[in-house]
Amino acid sequence: MATQTDFVPASTLLPSTAADAAAAILPRDCTFTESDWRALAPFWYPVAFSHEVTDKPYAARLLDERVVVYRLSDGSITAARDICYHRGAPLSLGHVEGDEIICKYHGLRYDSEGRCTCIPAHPGGAISPRLRLQKYASQERYGLIWVRLVDDGPRALPVMDEWDDPDYLQVLPESVAIKAAAGRQIEGFLDVSHFAFVHKESFGESDNPVVPSYPVTKTATGFVADYISTVSNYAHGYKHLSPPGFLWHRRFETYMPFTAKLTVTFPEGGLLHILNVAAPVSARKTRLFVPICRNFDKESPLQDTLDFNYQVFAEDIAIVETQFPEDLPLDLHAEAHFPADRSSISYRKELLALGLGRSFTA
Repeated sequence: MATQTDFVPASTLLPSTAADAAAAILPRDCTFTESDWRALAPFWYPVAFSHEVTDKPYAARLLDERVVVYRLSDGSITAARDICYHRGAPLSLGHVEGDEIICKYHGLRYDSEGRCTCIPAHPGGAISPRLRLQKYASQERYGLIWVRLVDDGPRALPVMDEWDDPDYLQVLPESVAIKAAAGRQIEGFLDVSHFAFVHKESFGESDNPVVPSYPVTKTATGFVADYISTVSNYAHGYKHLSPPGFLWHRRFETYMPFTAKLTVTFPEGGLLHILNVAAPVSARKTRLFVPICRNFDKESPLQDTLDFNYQVFAEDIAIVETQFPEDLPLDLHAEAHFPADRSSISYRKELLALGLGRSFTA
């Protein structure tokens, strides 16, 4: 008489850990070169807002991989490859009961460790220990759910301590879908010579295009660029709030490969922190998350802040989605550069140091 295990011989071929899977196979229809995908997969990326992830499974895509994230009964987050290995149905179509996710197709149940605990068609039968989910490391910070597809050892998240500081107002705009490479978006965020042209309708000053020299300092996570100029960060209509001759300090801190934190010093010691995180859905599709904190104007209407940032995002996206080549060239001879490009040159060098190809696809 056949046992239940006889009905799942393919389970012996399933990966036992996320690291094993990443070493063995790339996502189906992967848009990255193999070497680039493997260089990027160990980093943390947000795939959803905290409020989007409940006991109802949430489907996301990261580096072309299908990912499901969901909450267990204790509120903790679980992330896994979005597939039930019985017949390939997405687990995101199912539901969660207590500490188990249940496949919508045949009702297979998987516990918090990813082990299959029940096959309803054969209750009480033996279940191969290899029939389990391919889980991914996940954590929740800054109002976001972060996932890494390959766990190659400890790796810290980008730092934004202000998110938990009661002296700051925390703002979380809606994410933005961008039809462009994550690297192009980050480089645009780091660029300081486009303010007078791309952002002339929001905060840029068309009569103030000159970029003073600024230093770039290497750090353990990438680099820091300290840019000081007279270009106000106030939106048009509020420029009068900037004292005459005030020097605006913008500090860019990078967390490779696709995160940059901007800190702007306002008059009277006000600080604005913007964490720009470009999550690579695929090689040329990006989901942008931007947690924002400030320690001033905490009673001002929140919608004004959101509207201003959406306007700035839209101005940038109108350029980034049209850049050619679509891929960010890491060969410094492929495009022209001038002194104002110091931060973007440093960024390309850091990406190259990660092991990405010279014609990097994301």
